Amino acid sequence: MVGLSTFLNRVFFWSYERGTWQYDIAVGMILIFVLLTPTHWFHDQPQVDLPANAAEVALVSKNGHSEVYKVDARLLATPERIPALQNNLHTALQKGSPPLSDGRFSIRKIELIRDESGKVVAYQVEINH
Repeated sequence: MVGLSTFLNRVFFWSYERGTWQYDIAVGMILIFVLLTPTHWFHDQPQVDLPANAAEVALVSKNGHSEVYKVDARLLATPERIPALQNNLHTALQKGSPPLSDGRFSIRKIELIRDESGKVVAYQVEINH
């Protein structure tokens, strides 16, 4: 029994040298676990759905041909460049607001709306028709 506990102790603390048969067995067991573990055992998927009561796209104000919309930041992945943000906002507005579904508008101005911790929670977007 001393041999088995010593073996398990050394495997657990990874104290075998590379190239030994014990090391190869431990690596093989890890590979078997990673490759053959059923995916339904793990339920740590990111939450991408918005709450049912969240307003995704809301009209804030209208002035002639200019309108200002508020777009929930959870609709967009955080882009690294402004053109990508404009593209994503244009698509979100087009999908989220029936009057804008034709896509015939341009974005004039984008303002970030932040919470108390400084995290971006929405974008206020001014558009022209």
